[in-house]
Amino acid sequence: MSELKRTPLFPCYGDFPGARCIDFGGWELPVQFSGIVQEHEAVRQKAGLFDVSHMGEFMVTGPDAESFLQRMTVNDAARLVDGQAQYSMMCYPEGGVVDDLLVYRLGEQRYMLVVNASNLDADYVWLSSHLDGADVTLRDESAQTALLALQGPLSAEVLARVTDAAAEELEPFRFMEGGTVCGCKALISRTGYTGEDGFELYVGAEDAPVVWRGLLEAGAAYGLVPVGLGARDTLRFEARLPLYGQELSRDISPLAAGLGMFVKLDKGDFIGREALAAEKQEGASRKLVGIEMVDRGIPRSHYPVYAGEEGERIGEVTTGTQSPTLKRNVGLALLSKDYAAPGTGVWVEIRGKRLKAVVVKTPFYKRSK
Repeated sequence: MSELKRTPLFPCYGDFPGARCIDFGGWELPVQFSGIVQEHEAVRQKAGLFDVSHMGEFMVTGPDAESFLQRMTVNDAARLVDGQAQYSMMCYPEGGVVDDLLVYRLGEQRYMLVVNASNLDADYVWLSSHLDGADVTLRDESAQTALLALQGPLSAEVLARVTDAAAEELEPFRFMEGGTVCGCKALISRTGYTGEDGFELYVGAEDAPVVWRGLLEAGAAYGLVPVGLGARDTLRFEARLPLYGQELSRDISPLAAGLGMFVKLDKGDFIGREALAAEKQEGASRKLVGIEMVDRGIPRSHYPVYAGEEGERIGEVTTGTQSPTLKRNVGLALLSKDYAAPGTGVWVEIRGKRLKAVVVKTPFYKRSK
């Protein structure tokens, strides 16, 4: 077995006796620090701090940077202005997803892409293989960059205590460079993956422990706690935010996943456009929907879903759990479009037995603003 990779914050995990690490895509990362439910509730009610330094950061620079990203991603990068970030995806010619990512416009010829850790190497190869003589420089800065996510309704108050930047003035999906957090240079972005207000902080790898410990100290009075992968998953799931490999994949298009609003077919040509345009015209054969269990049982990833107790298979669960916020057994499932309407009864096979569920509207949780 190859040795697991560690983020620059790995030594800080030892500050918490309850921290428990797992192998997450080749990284040794904390699944929890004190308990998944407690951490989940802290983010919903107060604030939580995540180490997401395993994510990848690519710099795309040069005169052709914008046109290159227009060809590689499904969203319209030309709409970005300096200091703005955008959710997007890269697709295969057949319409499936290479990866979902964030695109940051740092300047007229300077962009940063933030990609999933599990796809980092494959993404870099994919992008590199499509440069095709463009006047673009692609550089992987993942190893030099640490990423901390400060999330929750009190996150702005916590951050204000340790930054010289007016971060509270940022609109969603806007960012600022040049400020400091805990005395360390940082790119501060008002983005997140929890369904709550929050910030993502990009700092130098060497500065990460100072920022992590400084934030936790400053946030103690606000109830700030460190949060692991377990609560990160339940939080994003309740807000219907996709996870690559579950709600998105080479076999699941953005349209099937309900992310068509991020696919800009009118912007011009891009990889996958022809297939996605055809799928939109014909209508996606599958749809990602929410389900809630009627019978007692918890739907889990890859559990098959059927049209009836004796009916045909119509799809499978992509993510499911007992929602810590709702206290109900719910899931996301990719189903045949004929069974996607809210109120439709379906059956989930759990431990060899088909149990009744019903299709429900999503997201399961939406914060009040």
